[in-house]
Amino acid sequence: MVLKKCIVFLFLFCSIKLMSQSKIMGEYFFRRQEMAAGFSFSADGKFNFYYSYGAVDRNATGTFLVEGDTIKIKSDKEPGKDFTIINQSRQPKGYTLIFDDPNKYLLKNILCILFINGLQKKIYSDSNGEVNIDIPHCDSIYVQHPLFPDIVTLIKDEKNDNNFFHLKLNPSLTQISFKGINLKIEDDKTISCLPNYFMEIDNIKFIKE
Repeated sequence: MVLKKCIVFLFLFCSIKLMSQSKIMGEYFFRRQEMAAGFSFSADGKFNFYYSYGAVDRNATGTFLVEGDTIKIKSDKEPGKDFTIINQSRQPKGYTLIFDDPNKYLLKNILCILFINGLQKKIYSDSNGEVNIDIPHCDSIYVQHPLFPDIVTLIKDEKNDNNFFHLKLNPSLTQISFKGINLKIEDDKTISCLPNYFMEIDNIKFIKE
């Protein structure tokens, strides 16, 4: 009897989940001046996303789960992996980061976040993709691309004594991880999200079409 009740409960639970999933199936769009973005939700719990702002185009694919009025999305992209260390070493003094990519335009103004004794310092790469910092020590270094902002990539932690880093930009830059970003169901035709690391604007609403 207990087993039968459990099976019935599980069936009802799964049915409710499927109904919630199917409720938001379809395509939703956001448009504002030069910015455009859109979600496509399918019955099998998968989503596609595109984003365009000026000359920057980005995308994401993954799965989603509806819980109440919240859509929790999980992108296929692994966050914090937008840069790869080609080589690293210890130099006499200071810190040097050199970024490398076939498209030289992408090398300027890359954000480097240094933590020094608990304090945060921001420095940007020059037009050649280089950063030189004349300091004796820093605890950790994170980097983020200004055109393709996402979860920052850790380059150096407290256990790493190297101060020279040669980095390459990964193809994952154009994708979005959606880590820490949930969507809210406003009504049958509208979903929204808060300002975030790649859409730093208010009143973000995607309308079903």
